[in-house]
Amino acid sequence: MCAWNLVGTTPARADVPWPTASEGGRASRATSSGEDALSVSQAVEIAAGALDALPLLTVIGEVTGFRGPNARSGHCYFQIKDDAAAVDCIVWRGVYGKRSFDLRDGMQVQFTGNFNLYKPTGRMSFVAKSFTLAGEGLLRQQVAALAEKLRREGLMDEARKRHIPAFCSRVAVVTSLSGAVIDDVKRTLRRRNPLVELVCVGAKVQGEGAPDELIGALGRAAAIEPAPDCILLVRGGGSFEDLMTFNDESLARAVAACPIPVITGIGHEPDTSICDMVSDRRCSTPTAAAESVAPAMTDLAELLAARERRLASATQSLVRGAAGQVDTLAHRIVMAQGSRLAQLRSALDAAARRPCLQDPAYVVDRRVAELAQTADRLAGAIVRDQGRHRESVELLAPRLKRSTSGFSGKRHALELAASRLAHEGRALLAAPSSALSAQAASLDALSPLKVLSRGYSIAYDETGVATSADRFEPGSTIRVALADGEVTGTVTKVERGQRPQM
Repeated sequence: MCAWNLVGTTPARADVPWPTASEGGRASRATSSGEDALSVSQAVEIAAGALDALPLLTVIGEVTGFRGPNARSGHCYFQIKDDAAAVDCIVWRGVYGKRSFDLRDGMQVQFTGNFNLYKPTGRMSFVAKSFTLAGEGLLRQQVAALAEKLRREGLMDEARKRHIPAFCSRVAVVTSLSGAVIDDVKRTLRRRNPLVELVCVGAKVQGEGAPDELIGALGRAAAIEPAPDCILLVRGGGSFEDLMTFNDESLARAVAACPIPVITGIGHEPDTSICDMVSDRRCSTPTAAAESVAPAMTDLAELLAARERRLASATQSLVRGAAGQVDTLAHRIVMAQGSRLAQLRSALDAAARRPCLQDPAYVVDRRVAELAQTADRLAGAIVRDQGRHRESVELLAPRLKRSTSGFSGKRHALELAASRLAHEGRALLAAPSSALSAQAASLDALSPLKVLSRGYSIAYDETGVATSADRFEPGSTIRVALADGEVTGTVTKVERGQRPQM
């Protein structure tokens, strides 16, 4: 492999003319004197060859200045750095398309690839052929996966988050009581609004067991009587690993399930934990969290003054509007009353001008005159109608006499036809009449009424004609039909097997 030596020379290459080792002194002198100097492209070619000869390298660094994928080419360009150095890095489109996660600034990533020199500009870059998360980057990936899980469950929905009062009078703070954060919160609340009551609940905010202590502290804060308006979950700044306590799943679920609204102020502005995402309000710092629940007294005074001015202005506007409405209504009432009174006055004047009110006998006199005129007209009409009817009758009499002149002949023919009809009718009815008389005589001879007329009778019980003495018992009701009526009685004695004496 090619490598730089201490004097800045390299072994000769087949494609680049270069002085031999025996000519080193002379070459060095020639170079210093300007003879046989390399061109820029030759020097870049030598450097590129040296970089190409390097094997694949595995580099761990933090991604910074990430740009990509490029809209046209799909390649990604950025730098990877550590505490002492930084190098440009390129991930071609095909390599980035096989990724299992997206690159972004701040991620700690392990790249495998080699160095490349872009000859037109002489710029060296590390071309990554593969990459994986490493160290903090892996933690960030785990945090991102947990955040996505909780987001799908709805714990980060804005609709789920509870309303926090604009003026909190009682606030609980969950944090470490030994750090500077609690002093900052107390100082901020005392400075902005000393009327806010502060309740401190201590818990570890870092290290083993910290999530469990914070969950217990949230429960104790929520159980305080009387209940606080909100709970501040705060912690000062630190590294990503220091803030991992607030990325714990159980703590995040406890924050989301807390019955009291939770406001988080964890770390600094760029730091965002899962507890920030599921809380009811996220603030950038503990101080900002304290400021959000305690408006400054001057701000409150200005707000109250502004609202007083707005209220006064609104009241004056309402009063002016109401006064205008009252004036309008009063004018409309006056106009309506005047119009109504004018109508009533006109109606009264019209009624006063009526003759019946000026002269009560006028109506009777007019009716009498009308009745007399009607009687005269009726009498004239009756005379005229009688004359017309008399003329009509006089005209009809000759016509009636002429129309009845042929009745005598027709009357004679009708009398002859009636006589013939009566004779034929008697002849046709003679035989049926004789038969009917014979049958009537036979029917009369067989009639039960005929038998009754000879002194016989018919006995009836409750069900009909009784044909046997067995139909009766002493005390039974009996009805006897005679020729001229019926007799009803009660049986006192029944003798069976005896015929009546004739």
